[in-house]
Amino acid sequence: MKTRKIINDPVYGLIELPRGKVFNLVEHPWFQRLRRIRQLGLTELVYPGARHTRFHHALGATYLMTMALDVLRSKGHLINAEESEAAIAAILLHDMGHGPFSHALEHQLVNVRHEQLSLVFMEALNKEMNGALDLAIAIFTNQYEKGYLHQLVSSQLDVDRLDYLRRDSFFTGVSEGVVSSDRIIKMLDVVDDQLVVEKKGIYSIEKFLIARRLMYWQVYLHKTVHAAEQLVLSILKRAVFLAQQGIDLFGTPAMRFFLYNKVTLNDFKNPDLRAHGKNVLELFALLDDDDLIASIKVWVSHPDPVLSRLCASFVNRTLFKNLIQDKPFESEKIAQLKEKVSRAYHIPLADASYFVISDTIENSAYKQETDKILIKEKDGTVTEIVNVADMLNIRALSGTVSKYFLCYPKEIVV
Repeated sequence: MKTRKIINDPVYGLIELPRGKVFNLVEHPWFQRLRRIRQLGLTELVYPGARHTRFHHALGATYLMTMALDVLRSKGHLINAEESEAAIAAILLHDMGHGPFSHALEHQLVNVRHEQLSLVFMEALNKEMNGALDLAIAIFTNQYEKGYLHQLVSSQLDVDRLDYLRRDSFFTGVSEGVVSSDRIIKMLDVVDDQLVVEKKGIYSIEKFLIARRLMYWQVYLHKTVHAAEQLVLSILKRAVFLAQQGIDLFGTPAMRFFLYNKVTLNDFKNPDLRAHGKNVLELFALLDDDDLIASIKVWVSHPDPVLSRLCASFVNRTLFKNLIQDKPFESEKIAQLKEKVSRAYHIPLADASYFVISDTIENSAYKQETDKILIKEKDGTVTEIVNVADMLNIRALSGTVSKYFLCYPKEIVV
């Protein structure tokens, strides 16, 4: 029997997956669902090449995890085969809990964070596999004695970020996001159970932080991408509102279940709460981008004028205009826009809120208050990156930048 599976990845070239537990997880229907969840949600409406999926990203992050473990072993850190397999499984499954369009719609259909749902999926798989994921779950939840293994899965310098920055840059064509993931991984080490970077890798870390800041403004928080997300959020909010009124809406069985039922984290953990012959977790595993897109296409013809107009705007890519500035928008201006929308669309003033949205967006490349990026000096001492970076002022990247946005239909003249 072959001991490995070779996959041709567009970013890294030929990568290997070990046969056995890890490959069995990849083959599981719940993991295969990630092929139908876009990594960047609605970003393809601006960058047409951004159609890669969570499946692509999970395999890429798994490859980088394998590289990182090999590097740490080469530097004398003992990581046995069981720990290695568990760390790889943890990163492979870290995004299992994402719903349709990934981050764009989190907390809409399901008011549960995707990290929490990923853990529920892992626990369900662990039960199915008779405890084979015990160690992977311990690493994922930072309950294992070797904390640096968790840092590789989730921290400010984890293989998750190293992959998605490089991968998202590749598929969008935004070169500012290119990071030296290979060099960063080769510079990794462990001191006192903490992941550190050798001093000679500091410039690669600085580039990594700059790339993260720029990718947020140019891709993740691009004003048109953000406008598209606000449009789809309004669609779902209206659909949920109508469902709560008992109005019939088209949808797949899974889609209709989450539209017409408010579910909690405990509901996902309850195997006895069932619909259509499946429990809540199994129903969520049937939900992907295709369910939502199909629903939106049908809702274009729904008799509700708000829902139908919103859906038509999405299908025809007639997106909101999105103004972004450093100070809050005047309440009078927002009120005037809502009045104009109400008159133009012949809808109640209260329903104009689906078309006029104002709030804040935030961009933070490095958070000093959370787990820090540590640099290992030549003498073995460890210090935080802000204390030793000399190519640029990392402190300037460590703060959170907040901006205010105002979305409204382009046809409405201010």
